[in-house]
Amino acid sequence: MFDPRERIQVFIDGANLHGGTKALGFDIDFKKLMQYFSNNGYVLRFNYYTAILDSEDVSSIRPLIDWLEYNGYRIISKPAKEFTDHLGRRKIKGNMDVELAVDVLEQCCRTDHVVILSGDGDFTALVAAVQRKGLKVTVVSTMKTTPPMIADNLRRVADQFIDLATIKDEIARDRPDQ
Repeated sequence: MFDPRERIQVFIDGANLHGGTKALGFDIDFKKLMQYFSNNGYVLRFNYYTAILDSEDVSSIRPLIDWLEYNGYRIISKPAKEFTDHLGRRKIKGNMDVELAVDVLEQCCRTDHVVILSGDGDFTALVAAVQRKGLKVTVVSTMKTTPPMIADNLRRVADQFIDLATIKDEIARDRPDQ
């Protein structure tokens, strides 16, 4: 799967990963996730991208962000924007695609293998650009949901695709009833 001599960086689209694992019915144990990739290669850095809603006094994601920061993850965040759509529904927008893409491109000279935990088809051009620089790219998402969380064009361009469903037992948080 990974060459132990490769320098690996992991880039996590927090919202996309959360959506994929929820659709598969499990929660990520981020310590296990870190261990999974560290056992498979030399990981330089784990990067986690998320938008945070400023209007909430205590963000529901804040405890996770704090834990990740204290446990070796680099957190990249920005304020989410809240708006009302044309039907009067409250919507939240906090896309981190550009930040993730810029970081991947900036790290190309220090990395041999990029791992992107997202199924967002917007990353297809990024993956192709990184491959042209000689790097390998692994994409982690899932096809086991309806509809699949991975864009077909992203899955096809990646050097390797790992379905979250196949590594669930290695990265899932233990349930209290077990």
